[in-house]
Amino acid sequence: MSQEGATTTEQEQAHIEAALAALDNAAHQAESDNPSPGSPQNVNATTPDYKLAAKHEKSKVRAQLDRILMGPNPDYGLDALLDCGALYILLPEVHALVGFGDGEWLHKDVWKHTKQVVYQAEPIIELRWSALLHDIGKPQTRSIAPDGEVHFFGHAELGARMFDRIERRLHLFAQDPSLKKSIRFLILHHLRANQYERTWTDSAVRRFAREIGAELDNLLLLSRADITTKRPEKKTRGLEQLDELSARITELAEIDAIVPPLPSGVGNDIMQVFGLPPSRLIGDIKRALETAIENEEILSHQGSEYYVDLLRANPGRFGIPE
Repeated sequence: MSQEGATTTEQEQAHIEAALAALDNAAHQAESDNPSPGSPQNVNATTPDYKLAAKHEKSKVRAQLDRILMGPNPDYGLDALLDCGALYILLPEVHALVGFGDGEWLHKDVWKHTKQVVYQAEPIIELRWSALLHDIGKPQTRSIAPDGEVHFFGHAELGARMFDRIERRLHLFAQDPSLKKSIRFLILHHLRANQYERTWTDSAVRRFAREIGAELDNLLLLSRADITTKRPEKKTRGLEQLDELSARITELAEIDAIVPPLPSGVGNDIMQVFGLPPSRLIGDIKRALETAIENEEILSHQGSEYYVDLLRANPGRFGIPE
């Protein structure tokens, strides 16, 4: 009987154990202080063995993959996973990155880049998994412009959908939906922070922080890990850019905590002027006003009468009942 509850024969179980042993060897490579490159020793697992393990021992497979990603040398563990054949069977989407050039700096190998991102990422489980999977959409989105520049338009969005397919196939995170949600979110948004420019307005910075929400710290960490360029000036510029974005988010949050964009008591004034009872609707109206402020469509830090007049002029837009 396998761990997942499905009955297996003794022969099948032997094959499953061979696959788990191969994964264990790869995990030891990642966890070792002195990893030795090359194929794991004494690995006799074959393609059907990994398929059986993925089918019948999902939790054990996930545990070994976690060990590989969370080790101090995950790049060696990932290479061992590649060498023993498990990567191709378990995560063909990642295997497709091996030898695939992304067009930067003499066609950088995305597999090498991915391993470096995982290595550079803080050992936080959702961060390491998203680092492994963040570029899986690149092979299917590569295009070359007339000037020879290589693009991967939509690779983050496709990568998030590919993660969904991986999960439907392997069910690695079935027992941990919050982790699954975090990994998918980080894959989907992994380019956002690196798109920051000094010309962003304060409202744009606030909007970015609000949209990223609880994953802000992890996204900034992933963005830092994603800088693997060998050009020192480009690396320095990228890290400084992220430092500046982080500092502006912190500064604006501190300002907003002291002086909120909407005046105190505006909710009471809205209820009185429009004859509305205390309800969730008042909160929705205030959030609509805050969103308009963040989008630089209306002014912040004005008196209540300014916002009440806006609501009178645009009732439908802000959710005022007719």
